[in-house]
Amino acid sequence: MQIRLLGTGASDGIPAFFSDSIVSEYARKHGGKDVRSRAAALIDGQIKIDLGPDTYLQCVQNGLDPQDWTALIFTHSHEDHFAVSELQYGLIPFTTREYLEYPIYCNATIRASIRGRYPQWPLEIKETQSYLSFEHLDYTITPFAANHKDDEDSQNLIFQREGKTLIYATDTGVYPERTFEFLQRFSVDLLVIECTDGFHPSGYHGHLSIESCAKVVGRLRKQGTLPKGSRIITTHHGHAGGATHEQLMEALAPHGMEPGFDGMVIEV
Repeated sequence: MQIRLLGTGASDGIPAFFSDSIVSEYARKHGGKDVRSRAAALIDGQIKIDLGPDTYLQCVQNGLDPQDWTALIFTHSHEDHFAVSELQYGLIPFTTREYLEYPIYCNATIRASIRGRYPQWPLEIKETQSYLSFEHLDYTITPFAANHKDDEDSQNLIFQREGKTLIYATDTGVYPERTFEFLQRFSVDLLVIECTDGFHPSGYHGHLSIESCAKVVGRLRKQGTLPKGSRIITTHHGHAGGATHEQLMEALAPHGMEPGFDGMVIEV
């Protein structure tokens, strides 16, 4: 499998809107890997994870055509992951297409939001639940519960194909015990995990700092979910975390982790 990180920033991106934070100013001056659009990813060029407000530009920058997608999967309903109005551009009157040619997989909250916004549109929406696997083409996809948004089933995602396993885990928080126990049954080749708060924990339970991310990864290693040789890439970095890309590299390396960046492609 291949995963392309289309965006690796938190909700306000880097440089952040209306911010003169150190990290934002550094990104404006230096560009490159320090510029981060809102977090999103693409599996094997066809399974799109989340549809945030930066989707259009991410597709243009990466030379991607959304007509190649075979599925759209949402993790949760926060606006940086779920820009519901972007769905309309795939159908009449913006194209000649009368229906989307791929299913949308999402939790009950997102399903209700889409149906409320577009009640008559011919969208194939399949509701997902944490800990219940489903099949898409030759992939087995398993959502599992994050500790992020208390009023909905916020999901991280396991993808399995041809003997390989990867986890995409943005907006995780420290997992509940049920999730840690559930993950004991998997041997993961690649973990992409959020590190929103960087050097500065925000106090919000739904995100990880470098310290808490390392603890989550450490437990997953100890319980066998991440065997020796597994690769760990971070994403969903916030400017308020106070870390440039180079500083993240230095801070994460002792934990056997590395920061992702916009456009990064990882083969599993």
